[in-house]
Amino acid sequence: MSMTASSTKPQRELTLDTDTVDTIAVLEAEATSSIRPARAKLTWTQEDAGEWIANYGGYFGGSVDKRDGRYIASDTFGLVVGEFASLEDAQANLADRLHVMLPTVIRPVE
Repeated sequence: MSMTASSTKPQRELTLDTDTVDTIAVLEAEATSSIRPARAKLTWTQEDAGEWIANYGGYFGGSVDKRDGRYIASDTFGLVVGEFASLEDAQANLADRLHVMLPTVIRPVE
């Protein structure tokens, strides 16, 4: 009868906050390719007065909310991307962020 020694170490559990996960996702996306693939199709739907929802390649991409005359953009994870003077600036900034955050959502732009 032969015996084999096993040296499996117990694995440690690690908890990361949302900001760290978001940072890792952005860094990983930037590191995987220096050439940017075509962007996924981005469409906007106005849900209510002062609220726009982004659809990025068929996925929820985030939102832009108008508050006190400013436009607050939030990404797909609900994290605030920034505060902008115009709806166009908020949407463009969120679109750029989504392209980095969600690199595997690549579909032809129509």
